[in-house]
Amino acid sequence: MLQTKMNSIPQDKPSDHQKNPIVVISFWILAFLLLVIAFKSSLDEMLATWINVEEYSHGFFIPAITAYFLWIRRWELRFVEQFRDTQPGLIMVFIGLVLFILGGLATLKVIEQYAFILTLAGMFTIAFGLPGLRVGAIPLLFLIFMVPFPQFIMNNLSSKLQLISSWLGVEFIRSCNIMVYLEGNVIDLGGYKLQVVDACSGLRYLFPLASLSFLCAYLFKGPFWQKALIFLSSAPLTIFMNSFRIGVIGIMVDNWGTEMAEGFLHDFEGWIIFLVCMVLLFIEMWLFSKLSGRKAAFNELVLIPSEWSGNAKQASPEVVWNKSIFLLLLLLGGTAIASYHIEGRKDIIPSRKAFLSFPLQLGNWQGRNDYLGQDYLDVLKLTDYVIINYTQPDSGSNINFYSAYYASQREGVSVHSPKGCIPGDGWQITQFGQRELADSKFDGNVLNINRALIEKGESKQLVYYWFQQRGRTITNEYLVKWYLFYDAIAMNRTDGSLIRLVTGVGTGEDIEAADQRLMSFLKDLLPVMPAYIPGKLVDGQIN
Repeated sequence: MLQTKMNSIPQDKPSDHQKNPIVVISFWILAFLLLVIAFKSSLDEMLATWINVEEYSHGFFIPAITAYFLWIRRWELRFVEQFRDTQPGLIMVFIGLVLFILGGLATLKVIEQYAFILTLAGMFTIAFGLPGLRVGAIPLLFLIFMVPFPQFIMNNLSSKLQLISSWLGVEFIRSCNIMVYLEGNVIDLGGYKLQVVDACSGLRYLFPLASLSFLCAYLFKGPFWQKALIFLSSAPLTIFMNSFRIGVIGIMVDNWGTEMAEGFLHDFEGWIIFLVCMVLLFIEMWLFSKLSGRKAAFNELVLIPSEWSGNAKQASPEVVWNKSIFLLLLLLGGTAIASYHIEGRKDIIPSRKAFLSFPLQLGNWQGRNDYLGQDYLDVLKLTDYVIINYTQPDSGSNINFYSAYYASQREGVSVHSPKGCIPGDGWQITQFGQRELADSKFDGNVLNINRALIEKGESKQLVYYWFQQRGRTITNEYLVKWYLFYDAIAMNRTDGSLIRLVTGVGTGEDIEAADQRLMSFLKDLLPVMPAYIPGKLVDGQIN
């Protein structure tokens, strides 16, 4: 009789922490949708960059590759049941959402985009715990390659790569006994001149190749130092091969004319160079495999490990209910609502005079307006600017005055540093430092400036420049970005300006005479500037 009663007890009653798998998965789909809704603006901008910027056209493949690697390793993942196992993930989600809010207030999309990856990794950890994160860490880290670099980093990186690639390219040309002269990033072949522009800097190869080398290092069977070298080698490979490409183009132009540097042939050469970079990367991996004593075939260097395939007939991961999903939904829902209100937040734009009315007469200095070409305007994307060449009739001294003003520096638009542009025009910076001008003040602050002596051939120029940002005089371009982030949150302002003065240094002229000339000009200039560049405290503001 006892046996009969025991047999009458149901054997398949679900536990309290188990639910219908479809219900559980539906909650996770809802959480992912809330994540996408909250981050919609930053994801839209990232997608637009993939479409419009060739350097990041590979971004479409990154999420798909991450999803694939997580899918083939799904056999190693187990849903967690206990709340304590979800706590690391909840902390990651919280930090990610806080960063997202801060990035939204400062409208720095790159912070929002990195916050998206951190939040997504946190959600993954909530579902599968720290053991699952160890399985998915590298595929999730791979998502970093889909996030575009901030524009000011792209500009600095591009300008440096242009100079390096131009120099190496000229060396390749000279190795073929061709007379060539290099001036900045302009290659002078005598009858022809080639300019190494942003599109030829090598970034369009560097970012995709860096992504590929990261994958190769992940799949490569070897010690960590070899994996690290495989990944790090993408940069020198790209620079070397891009320089070789520039050299080849220069040789072809010298022999057959400028049509060799234009159109289909130019673009086709780019694809060839990228494929060669890939082949060299695989050769590097093959050599490392030989050093490790393995006899791996060329086509076996990046095979998916057999233990990831699930061929051992493991059972599918059991979908388990965890009540932390409700806290996650609450956090994501609140963030989605907050993001809606943040998107409606607009910059405070202070009132100011347009540079169109900037005086041509400053003290005994008489000025003449100059203008930027459309190609420069397309790159700088400034709100307003002024270029005036001032002359002192009595002494014949000349000073070039330039100021660029941005009403808003959100969404990647920002002041460009002359330090990155000067070498591109063929000038060499022979002296550089900061100087405090105790007798000069701007918006109540003692003026600090960057001072650069530049040379090109027999010509010398002395350059003063600084960043005037919402009442601050700043010399460091990276500090500009910090205050931009801080003021966007605290003041809801991102306006700012660059001010630059240039004077020639005559043959045999003492450099101190050029310094005195610029400082004398500043005494006439600074009283006029506050009307055109708003300070920290402004009377009229436009929302």
